[in-house]
Amino acid sequence: MRLVVDLNRCQGYAQCAFLAPDVFAMHGDEGLLYDPQAQDAHRERVAQAVAACPVQAILVDELDMAATAPAAGEESDG
Repeated sequence: MRLVVDLNRCQGYAQCAFLAPDVFAMHGDEGLLYDPQAQDAHRERVAQAVAACPVQAILVDELDMAATAPAAGEESDG
C-alpha cells in the first residue's frame, strides 16, 4: 500500500507513530518519518493511524486499495 503524508499539515501529534510504529516514527519533537510503501501486513494499523490523525494529514493511495479489492460485479469462486 502506498502512503502520502502532508508534512505541511502534520502537527506532530504522533498518534500515527503510537498506533503503527512499524510504519511511522517521530524524529525529534515534530519531524515525522514514515514508510511510503508500507507492507499489507500493517494495513489495519495504518487505517487506525489515518483515522486517528487530528489534522487528517495521512492519505492511503486509493488506487492501490482498489487493486487489492475485488472489482464490483465479480463473483468469488466457491
